[in-house]
Amino acid sequence: MDFLRETLDDLARNGLLRETRCIDGPQGPVVRIAGRSVVCLCSNNYLSLASRPELARAAAKAAEECGCGTGASRLLSGNMALHDDLESAIARLKRRDAAILFATGYMANVGTIPALVSRDDAVIVDKLDHASIIDGCRLSGAKMLVYPHCDPERLEHVLKQAARCRRRLVVTDSVFSMDGDVAPLPEIADACRRRGAMLMIDEAHATGVLGATGRGTEEHFGMAPSGIIVMGTLSKAAGSLGGFVTGSRDLINYLRNLARSFIYTTALPPPVCAASLEGLRLIAGDTRPREKLRANIELLNDLLQSRGLSAGQNVTPIFAVRIGEVEKAMAVSRRLFAAGFLCPAIRPPTVPAGTSRLRVSLQADHTEDQIRGFVEALEDARACEIEG
Repeated sequence: MDFLRETLDDLARNGLLRETRCIDGPQGPVVRIAGRSVVCLCSNNYLSLASRPELARAAAKAAEECGCGTGASRLLSGNMALHDDLESAIARLKRRDAAILFATGYMANVGTIPALVSRDDAVIVDKLDHASIIDGCRLSGAKMLVYPHCDPERLEHVLKQAARCRRRLVVTDSVFSMDGDVAPLPEIADACRRRGAMLMIDEAHATGVLGATGRGTEEHFGMAPSGIIVMGTLSKAAGSLGGFVTGSRDLINYLRNLARSFIYTTALPPPVCAASLEGLRLIAGDTRPREKLRANIELLNDLLQSRGLSAGQNVTPIFAVRIGEVEKAMAVSRRLFAAGFLCPAIRPPTVPAGTSRLRVSLQADHTEDQIRGFVEALEDARACEIEG
């Protein structure tokens, strides 16, 4: 098995070897690594709920009352009232008839897409869709077609090309995880309606963040609930863990019977479900974290644009600071860490070659001083690398 070492050595030579850092203590705007406190700018804990005491108390109570594990899949003996309650809460948030829980967002995508389309069908994806969407498409066996990023006109052209396929499913991120931009959902939905295609959106980075009540991209655009299949996660703004799909009752019953990543896996533990329920309660009932997050987004927009570090106006907490080559991106990230800011470089294959970047993600509990300090440190780090 010499290929193992050869592959690892090759990754290391090209600056692509990945290693983990150990976080000591809870997730938050500041974390501890090897006894040192650093400002964390790479977490998806957008509303800073992951370490909220309300979630911890809910999880502890569920562990005491229901135990730490479920012991089986939902279709055997693993289904509990907490699972049903959580699915109902998700359906209410997304204004759909019903919802189905998966262990993770990844499992939601790789289970749902192959359940909806197969060899005689076409699945159409945005060029920058998340890896879990692409993997779900590959597992389905359907013909996979790609349209240019956020281009509904080209999408309609692709749909026309696939007109003879039995079923056509369009799948897109609603918020793209590496750039933070928002898909033009109204235009995409219109194209799908005109061409008779199903539409599924991945709301992993939109749920709890976009819209006045955190309902997501539909609310952001003022769209009424419709036949769009909505997938999402509970591991980001909700501060816990789990994936979901929500839609019509027939869709959810269909997935319960045909989505393999639901059928053949153990149900989520009770403490996780209880924490997720509390996270959704806070999303729906407490607007302050979302208001704080939006104020932080506006501040970082202003600071980056005033220094020529960003060209666009973000509405999401994800900011892409493009560096280019792997080595420079890694060097800037190391300088930032030395200055007290955790912001790892994003490299191929996650992003295309030549587009290595810092993916900056904000949290509601970041302070103005932390954000200003980061931008100053970023400016210094980039200047050092350019001069070098």
